[in-house]
Amino acid sequence: VQLQASGGGLVQSGGSLRLSCAASGNFFSIYAMNWYRQTPGKQRELVAGATTGGRIDYADSVKGRFAISRDNAANAVYLQMDSLKPEDTAVYYCNAIVTAFRGSSLRDYWGQGTLVTVSS
Repeated sequence: VQLQASGGGLVQSGGSLRLSCAASGNFFSIYAMNWYRQTPGKQRELVAGATTGGRIDYADSVKGRFAISRDNAANAVYLQMDSLKPEDTAVYYCNAIVTAFRGSSLRDYWGQGTLVTVSS
């Protein structure tokens, strides 16, 4: 399974960015697609997640500013980030939890990361 993320960049505080990620390769189904972020010296943290069944979760720090959405037919996930703050600066990673074939266990896959920089 390959995850291709895009959409990062440099934006001023208060601005917006939209991240995109598409999953490709051989798998049976996707259970969830998530966005994580990481800054130097810190653990990777969950920013937003969406299951194929419709459950959505957000980190408290981004509630009301970020919105995650899925295109299940395209095996894609998006993260609309509004009202960005300098503390949102991080490398953002796309994550997919998939089953390789019917009845198999869930497995994690990660994209390569895309840098988001928010200037003050």
